[in-house]
Parts: sequence; structure tokens; C-alpha cells
Amino acid sequence: MEEPLALHPVKLYVYDLSKGMARRLSPLMLGKSTARGTGAAPAAASRRLAHTSIIVHKDEFFYGSGGISSCAPGGTLLGPPDTVVDLGNTEVTEEIFLEYLSSLGESMFRGESYNLFEHNCNTFSNEVAQFLTGKKIPSYITDLPSEVLATPFGQALRPLLDSIQIQPPGGNTFSRHNGQS
Repeated sequence: MEEPLALHPVKLYVYDLSKGMARRLSPLMLGKSTARGTGAAPAAASRRLAHTSIIVHKDEFFYGSGGISSCAPGGTLLGPPDTVVDLGNTEVTEEIFLEYLSSLGESMFRGESYNLFEHNCNTFSNEVAQFLTGKKIPSYITDLPSEVLATPFGQALRPLLDSIQIQPPGGNTFSRHNGQS
């Protein structure tokens, strides 16, 4: 059994689902670049269509249209992350964390609740990061959907984009019964 005050590192993996296309096409399609170059976001990190996941207790946890999933860090078919953000440490034990995830999977983060713009992997990562560390994930990730929807192109594409379901392949659907997967 773990000591009550053991610290466990918490990381945010950030993947660019567009593989660089968002950076190249954003000025053309959205009338502005997805790169800001100001604030806390590194220029390279803010030029992505981001998928995020939380790494804690030696596993990677993420949310998509299939619900909450887990795998070994970097174990999805997305490969290694483009960026790793250190979110700090947590005292939350693995047992408590898995119970928390199970509760989220039965309530807020069921697969059918997934929405590309309003309830996605980044929403999940932000929620879990706050539970574990008391800190949010970087705003350049969580603000991107509203920035896209604020453009005429984003509004025109919204019906199509709302129908997209993202579930990175390579993970196992999380449930309390299979624990860490």
C-alpha cells in the first residue's frame, strides 16, 4: 500500500491531430493563424488541432466518442505526443483516482456525451487535471474550439464538425472492472 503523502507526477500529452495542417490552413480558412505567439503558449504548441490526455500512475487516460480509455503512455496509434506539459504532482492514490474515473465514465464522460467542440478530450483532461493538481490545462488548448466557432468558416462547418466522433485507436475502454487496462 502506498504512503498517504506519496507524490505522483501528472503530465499532459498533447497530440496534433492535423499533423501540421491546422497551422498551414488556418490563415486561409479561418482568416487568422492558430498560432498566437503571445501569452503562455509556445508558438509551435499553439498551431495544432489538439488531442490531449492525462498521464498519471503509469498510464495514459483520454476521452473520446467511446468514453474514457486508457493505455500505456504513448500507446495509442497517434504515437508519441507532440508536446508533454508537466502539470505537477498529485497525492491522489491510484485507487482513489480509478474510482473517480469510474464515476466520471458513468456520469459526465460517457461516450454518447462526446461533442467535438463542447465536451471533448480537452474538457476531460482539464477536469482530471484540476482534480489531481488543482490546475487547469493551458488555455490555448481549451480556447481553440470557441475561437474556431467565432469565425464565419467555423460557423459554416459546424454542422459537419458536430457529427465527427473522435476516438484515438489503440487504447482500452476504461471501466472499474478492468482497472488500468
